[in-house]
Amino acid sequence: MGRPITVTVNGEKTSAEVEPRLLLVHFIRERLRLTGTHIGCDTTHCGACTVLFDGVPVKSCTMLAVQADGRQLTTVEALHAGGALHPIQAAFKEEHGLQCGFCTPGMMMSSFALLAENPDPTEEEIRWALSGNICRCTGYMNIVKAVRAAAVQMKEAAAVPAGAATGS
Repeated sequence: MGRPITVTVNGEKTSAEVEPRLLLVHFIRERLRLTGTHIGCDTTHCGACTVLFDGVPVKSCTMLAVQADGRQLTTVEALHAGGALHPIQAAFKEEHGLQCGFCTPGMMMSSFALLAENPDPTEEEIRWALSGNICRCTGYMNIVKAVRAAAVQMKEAAAVPAGAATGS
């Protein structure tokens, strides 16, 4: 027997009936078809399934979909709005902050939450914020560089008045 939930995902309210034991990651991937959220370990160790739950990074592999009822979820798909890469995405690309890309969505969501809270983090603060996300490919140096570059890009973009960059 299902339970009705209403969740705002990437700014869009959606309602569904879900089994009480359905994991949030499966709801996101299978019901909403937002496949950027990856399933890695099912034990919260890898962080590939990280999404923002009311702005806070959570591991969606050990949360139930019913826990999201009435809440706000943000997935990695929200970063690519308006057809342009978000500064975090652009920085991961420019700084070679990814290799296989499996951990990247979780890394980006943890980075997004960090930069929303602390727009000028130290290397130590970046490493701490990403400590719940495992990458088996990169050695983390370029990921940290990417987060630092994204912080700079985001600060510069915030300093430009709306419309000034486009000349309108």
